[in-house]
Formats: sequence, C-alpha cells, structure tokens
Amino acid sequence: MKPALIIVDVQHDFCPGGALATGEGNDVADRIGALQPSYDTVVATQDWHIDPGSHFSENPDFIDSWPPHCVASSFGAAMHESIGSVQAYFRKGEYTAAYSGFEGAADGVSLADWLREHDITDVDIVGIATDHCVRATAADAVAGATIVRG
Repeated sequence: MKPALIIVDVQHDFCPGGALATGEGNDVADRIGALQPSYDTVVATQDWHIDPGSHFSENPDFIDSWPPHCVASSFGAAMHESIGSVQAYFRKGEYTAAYSGFEGAADGVSLADWLREHDITDVDIVGIATDHCVRATAADAVAGATIVRG
C-alpha cells in the first residue's frame, strides 16, 4: 500500500499575515497542494482552539504560551486555499495545548485509530511549523510503529 499523506496545520494563521505567521507558509502550502494528487489517502491536522487556557497569552513566551491563533471556526483556523480535499481533519488543542496530530480527533476517532482502521502503516508527514507540530506528529507516528518516510 502507498503511504498516506498527513498534512500538519497548513492554516491561515501560520501563513503570512496570520497570528503566528511563518515566512514561507504560502510557498509550503502551494507545494503541498501540488503534491496531494500523488497520494490516494490524505488527511490533515488543524490547530482548533476553543478555550486552550494558558496556551494563549497576551505576553507569550513562545515556548509554552502563544498569542491567540487558530481560534475555532475563524479564518485563521481554516486550511490554506492551496490544500485540496482530504479524507479527514484531525482537530487538536480545543481546551489545552496540543502539538501532535495524534492528539487530535476526527468525529471522535483519533489519528492513530483512523490509520489502523484504514490499514495504513506508512505515512509521509508535511506541514508548517516543523520545529513544533510537524516534529511532534512525526515523533508520535514513529512511537506508534508507523513508518515515516523522511
């Protein structure tokens, strides 16, 4: 079976003009969107904050606290327009800090369970914020015995 593609947090708030913008966010989104058609299975994670407590701060330390971003149902939380359709969105961080996509759920099903239910053992992981959420998602995939291609 071909690997599944996991798209991590390619959301407006992580692209230029967003609350936690990365300089290359639009370019990354465009490249991922162009890559998507080469995969049969594509899922995505989304930071999706409702009331994340101390994760948000007016004086963030950018380690444990951050300025408000990816507020549920906001434009900033929406996926970048370059990202095409996906089979499932795994939302994370509703009420607490969450970095790994494996902390999220789609309709009550965790990413790990979804992959198992679909007999997926190999994944390619791409996204924005490789130093935080992409890295955490890849580490959890490896810890769960999922094969991650680098």
